[in-house]
Amino acid sequence: MRLGLVIDLDTCVGCHACATACKEWNASSITAPLTDYDPYGQEPSGVWFNRVRHYEVGEYPNNKTINFPMSCMHCENAECVTVCPTGASYKRPEDGIVLVDQDKCMGCNYCSWACPYGARELDHESGTMKKCTLCVDRIYDQELPVEERQPACVLACPAHARLFGDLDDAESTVSRTVRDRGGYALMPELNYNPTNQYLPPRVRPAIATNDLARPSLARKVKEWVNRVVER
Repeated sequence: MRLGLVIDLDTCVGCHACATACKEWNASSITAPLTDYDPYGQEPSGVWFNRVRHYEVGEYPNNKTINFPMSCMHCENAECVTVCPTGASYKRPEDGIVLVDQDKCMGCNYCSWACPYGARELDHESGTMKKCTLCVDRIYDQELPVEERQPACVLACPAHARLFGDLDDAESTVSRTVRDRGGYALMPELNYNPTNQYLPPRVRPAIATNDLARPSLARKVKEWVNRVVER
């Protein structure tokens, strides 16, 4: 079994619901509580498992904003585990989830330097490294309904841009979706074999910019703008 996330870049609206839900759930988690620094001050900061980056691609009017959520990829060949001098970073053989033993971590930052995805953050309050756990304390909670045994980020996404499941199961929803949509892993050339996959944005018909020069169309656009302004 290899548990992970599939993120649809065509659907993600960049609302940060995944990041905030993750922060809320893990703020009091027994596995790795997330610290806030000066949360009510002028420069609040803190430790996050999920972060959403934003990129603008293409040329106007055929440009597009890509919202790109990032967290731990739970790599099959996790270099962060290899470089850890204390054995604090480890990969669970039963489901492939990469975790950090907070009792063993000494905050040396080796794992952070080894991770090309920027998925680890040093908690300056505890002096230990924090990272996405795939909500391991939630997905195995037998007291929760089956449909709620998913990472908090998946449950919170309003656009359903995040899927969770077993990527070793060829017939699972996540595996079929990756095949159908041409999903891909980040930086495959590093041979870390990340578990998490991304679905590319769908190709949209290009806007014919030469039509904007036609007098009739330009006049219609101007008339529409004037009506909107008058309202």
